Amino acid sequence: MSGLTLYFSHSSPYVRKVMVLAHEAKLVEKLEIVTGSGTPLDAGSAPIEANPLGKVPTLTRVDGAALYDSRVICQYLDARANAGLYPDGARRWDALTLEATADGILDAALLMVYEARLRPEEIRFAPFVEGQWDKIDRALDVIEARWMAYLAGPLCIGQIALGCALGYLDLRHTARGWRATRPALAQWDARFAARDSMRATQPPPA
Repeated sequence: MSGLTLYFSHSSPYVRKVMVLAHEAKLVEKLEIVTGSGTPLDAGSAPIEANPLGKVPTLTRVDGAALYDSRVICQYLDARANAGLYPDGARRWDALTLEATADGILDAALLMVYEARLRPEEIRFAPFVEGQWDKIDRALDVIEARWMAYLAGPLCIGQIALGCALGYLDLRHTARGWRATRPALAQWDARFAARDSMRATQPPPA
């Protein structure tokens, strides 16, 4: 595989998800990494010619159109490497649901960051921020209650997405203390965060 360019930001948890999968699938050396990032207010160096949404990750190919978002890129890389990180049968739907849950956690966590960093202080809306955290709180409670047996199974995209989501909570929302009432998930996260792929993709401090 060649001719693949990944537009990348160290702080993006969605990029991290792609990079963790690439490490697990032994594809990192096949990717040309180009820094590119922006915000909803300024596209910055995001690859807007390839991705009109102005977001990373975006993957460009010499033999086809650009791919985005992280879920599409992860499935593409997994298929190219035949890595098996998207299970077959009933477990596949569980993996995709867990990935969607983890990405939903990230969506809410990122909106909280944008509210603090991009909106002027005089028009910030605290109930909106708390509403986003409520989504995260509910999702983590459900994972603690219903998903621990699944998380103990073979590595899949759902686990990768969740590990990256929890890492982002630690990076941007550590004061919320998500571990306090979720001991099983906290133990799983400690083990998962020690994987070589997670250590290699650790973002810089906030």
